[in-house]
Amino acid sequence: MTTLLIIPLLIPLLLPFALPGLARRCLDRLAPVAALWALTLTVLVLAGASVAALGALLLTGLLKLPVLAGLGDLVHPLRTPSNLIVLPLAAAATGLLTVGTATLARSALRQLRAFRTARSQADRRPAAGDLCVIESPHPDAYALPGRPHRIVVTTAMLRSLRPEEREALFAHERAHNAGNHHRFLVAAEIAAHCHPGLRAVRDSIALAAERAADEAAATAVGDRRLTARAIARAALATTAARSTRPDFAAAATTGPVPQRVAALLATPGRRSRAASWIALLLVACATVSASAAATGVLAFHHEVEIAQGEETR
Repeated sequence: MTTLLIIPLLIPLLLPFALPGLARRCLDRLAPVAALWALTLTVLVLAGASVAALGALLLTGLLKLPVLAGLGDLVHPLRTPSNLIVLPLAAAATGLLTVGTATLARSALRQLRAFRTARSQADRRPAAGDLCVIESPHPDAYALPGRPHRIVVTTAMLRSLRPEEREALFAHERAHNAGNHHRFLVAAEIAAHCHPGLRAVRDSIALAAERAADEAAATAVGDRRLTARAIARAALATTAARSTRPDFAAAATTGPVPQRVAALLATPGRRSRAASWIALLLVACATVSASAAATGVLAFHHEVEIAQGEETR
């Protein structure tokens, strides 16, 4: 494998580090729902491309070993330009894939336990439509996915809000369930374990989900100031709350609440031409990463076929 064939595998590993800054601009320029979809699709493509690149680098290092090359039916070990280049990359790929798999498995188990606990707690309580009230001294409210969807709110949270503010809060949580925002949050969590550069984007996706629910709630109650006040009061009430909900159970008190309140109080404006450029940059980032990963993987496959004696250079 020539050095030029290794370079495409490095591009998907470097591009994710440029995404956090672009994600912040995306939240400022695009409508919340559009930003949520654009960022989630982009991180999924970049995560998949980075895993594919790491896998190809890992296999490149393994197939240089005569024993493993023999198990792979190679006539000779994979030929690479320099062990000083390939072996460190293969070792780094092995470490990143191992750590990513372990942390993802640990996170999945923790989230699954939290979801089962929250779901069991909600199912034991009588529900008024989709609303489930839990007796607790800790103010909390969140959208719980599942069948059926539930809006879980504690008695302490109900006491912290006025009746009209409660309706705005419920509208916010219903928007989370209606938009299936838990799926976006799960996708962001998976991507964050695939590449360290995508961890910061996880927070941007969570903020986009909250902003989308904020706008939907403001439309539902017909009062942006009321929605902003409800979110602010709920956030102040939950400062010292202890919640066992899973991370993908979206809540109105998540993320930078002052920034969200400011967005609700601001007059909605028309999207500028910069929004189109941000969207194009995200598409370009995903396209370049996926294309580079595909090129590198195909080049690796070609080299394997040569080592198997099936093709000549």
